[in-house]
Amino acid sequence: MQKHHPVVRIKTAALLILFVSALAPALDSAQAQVSLVSAVDLALKSNPRVRLAQADVDKSTAVLKESKDVYIPSITVGSGLGYSYGYPLGQPSVVNATLQGVILSWAQRDYIRAARLGLQAAILNLNDARAQVEEDTVVTYLALDRDLARQQALDEQMARAEQLETIVTDRLNAGVDSNMDLTQAKLTGAQIHLNFLNAQDQTAIDQLRLADLIGIPPTNLSTIHDSIPGLGAPTPDEGTTVLPESPTVAAAFANAAAKQHIAWGDSKKLYRPQVFLASQYSLFAKFNNYQVYFPTINGKSVFQYNNAGIGVQVSWPIFDRALKDKAQESAADAAHAYADYDNARQKDREGHAQLARSTRTLAAKAEVADLEQQLAGQQLAAIRTQLQSGAANLAGPQRTPKDQARAEVDERGKYLDFVNARFDVQQAQIQLMRAQGSLDEWLRRAAAPSAPPPTTP
Repeated sequence: MQKHHPVVRIKTAALLILFVSALAPALDSAQAQVSLVSAVDLALKSNPRVRLAQADVDKSTAVLKESKDVYIPSITVGSGLGYSYGYPLGQPSVVNATLQGVILSWAQRDYIRAARLGLQAAILNLNDARAQVEEDTVVTYLALDRDLARQQALDEQMARAEQLETIVTDRLNAGVDSNMDLTQAKLTGAQIHLNFLNAQDQTAIDQLRLADLIGIPPTNLSTIHDSIPGLGAPTPDEGTTVLPESPTVAAAFANAAAKQHIAWGDSKKLYRPQVFLASQYSLFAKFNNYQVYFPTINGKSVFQYNNAGIGVQVSWPIFDRALKDKAQESAADAAHAYADYDNARQKDREGHAQLARSTRTLAAKAEVADLEQQLAGQQLAAIRTQLQSGAANLAGPQRTPKDQARAEVDERGKYLDFVNARFDVQQAQIQLMRAQGSLDEWLRRAAAPSAPPPTTP
């Protein structure tokens, strides 16, 4: 048997340790990237709200079928075998079959209409649940994309703040700045560090929420910024646009109409006849001497092995307080459902008006933040140019590295304000698109492959 030298084993173990050590940072830094469209698809497949709404649709479909199936006769097969002494007390049937079904019911037509409207309401609720999941996923995805961009900017701002504190410390030692200047620089750095910690917490929360929505682990979850299609600027007439009723309001109306039909059906059970089809077949047995007790005609027993009957049963309620009270209960349920519909429609209209108008305001705030960030960048560029050229500023004070560091911190701060304002307007636009019913179209545009670049001959 071949033996390995101890030195060879030690070298192999050392190489394995070095390989794992080199691979560990790469594994830690690996990120689970997911595109916007993939995130929405995963959320629609795994979100419990969609599954609950789909279960309600399946239940409503079964209820509609059940309300129609009362007109299909039901068949029941059984047996009444048993021992008897003396005159048999029951039918000694070996096999019996019963067929029953509804022929005429004034109330059943309203119940079928109610079940059909209930299915319509369930489908509307399913569409609303899917739209809500799409909106939540897109907004959370945009929030995480904002968080990642904000963290990068805060990293840069913290580095600029540390540089500013170093410059002020050197100037303090040189007798140029005061302790107050150093304290101000330290305060700026501490405030940026606090913002950085808050941003880290918000990033972790948004990663967890997005992971819960799409059903994957939240560890190192990140976005793909290029997978987000452009939203465009809000149009000036969006504040006065009349938005369509949401699926929630339409579902509330369908639910109220369904309850109204149930109330009408319950009221028609009084003073209106119901006609049922009834048929029965029985195969009698002879082992308990049942035929002995039947008379004979011309020496032949009238006992029959095969026995069948068919007919109709008419039920006509004339006085039934329970049915009357049930009809009043159903009428109250219908009135309550219509009140819920009116309340939902009013809230929906107010929410749409507020949303449409707030979108324009948020867009204006984002434009202001963008211009402020551009101005801060231009001021920083001017300071850098002056310091690099060494030219004196005859129109104002001479610029110093401290001014440059302070301008860099301010420029990153303005950029952070712009990132936050841009997310606010994006969130409002997503909500507005959902209210307009155009969110699906926007997502399809995101899923469509980009056109290939034109080729030159």
